[in-house]
Amino acid sequence: MKTNRVQTFAFALLTAFSFSTLPVKAQDGPSLTEVVEAWLASPHADRTSEAFRHWDKDGEVPESCATCHSGPGFMDFIGADGSAAGVVDHPAPIGSPIDCATCHNDTASKLDSVTFPSGVVMSELGSSGICMVCHQGRESSDSVNAAIAGMEDDTVSGDLGFLNVHYRAAAATMMGGSARGGYQYDGKDYTQRFNHPAPLNTCVGCHDPHSTGAATAQCVACHKDIESTKAIRTTTVDVNGNGDTTEGIAAEIVSLHDRLAQAIQSYASEVAGTPIAYDAHAYPYFFADTDGDGEAGSAEATFPNRYQSWTPRLMRAAYNYQFVAKDPGAWVHNPHYALQLLFDSIESLSEKASVDVTGLLRP
Repeated sequence: MKTNRVQTFAFALLTAFSFSTLPVKAQDGPSLTEVVEAWLASPHADRTSEAFRHWDKDGEVPESCATCHSGPGFMDFIGADGSAAGVVDHPAPIGSPIDCATCHNDTASKLDSVTFPSGVVMSELGSSGICMVCHQGRESSDSVNAAIAGMEDDTVSGDLGFLNVHYRAAAATMMGGSARGGYQYDGKDYTQRFNHPAPLNTCVGCHDPHSTGAATAQCVACHKDIESTKAIRTTTVDVNGNGDTTEGIAAEIVSLHDRLAQAIQSYASEVAGTPIAYDAHAYPYFFADTDGDGEAGSAEATFPNRYQSWTPRLMRAAYNYQFVAKDPGAWVHNPHYALQLLFDSIESLSEKASVDVTGLLRP
């Protein structure tokens, strides 16, 4: 009988690594074949994705990207290869996704603290530390403040370019005001680290560590009588002011996110003097809206047409818009933090542009 791809891969793993570092079958747990099958279907194993193919033409993944876009690069960063921890010493090979050895090694198993882009060190992370090395974003309140330092809030500066938090910064959302991943306005208080009741208080408590899929079936054990997990509501405040205090917290976030998009466009036209449009899939995401239709068409969503009329006030708000956009699970990871960022951004823009904040309430 011919062995299938999963069985062959599982056998190769067993011969390459010790049993102590592999997710072999535990009592009532998945078998090694099931684990490998789940991993092969996950984003971490997708060698064809842009996350692992972006540097093909260069022949190597640069040090600045290797930590999260290469298994060997991650091991280099945490010091699992014998090098100094906290830095990548050399470029990583292309075509090397996040595999078993990346996370299943002694150094990774002892990782309990992570430094976020703000410079804040978060500790007592347990198994979540491995995930948080990469899922923390690349920017913060601190880097935005550094970029706009010394500038007038509503004066266009040719020295400003959009700062992108990067993708799936779930850990930055989860840590909230503690890590300063979103742009936090002066004089405002922000929800800190979000602690969900155990056992769903770690990354792998909610996500299968190999497939990365969310274990939503566990939610209904406590959140009963809901049609979907997005119907879960964790506040009594009618944040978006629509009079509905029963809709899920996810709907509140979507509503405020849409309101912020409108506020950004109003401010860009009225104050910055150049209409703006957004495309979630085209770098650097914000573009000059040359035809004034409010959309970034294919001819507009190009790097040469990137938005270049930034003011510090607009930069702060746009950063928070992207921060929430790039974490589609913000409604689970730390919903109140996401809502506070959105509310404060809308409120700030309303100080200078025709932005309606009637009925909005800060959670």
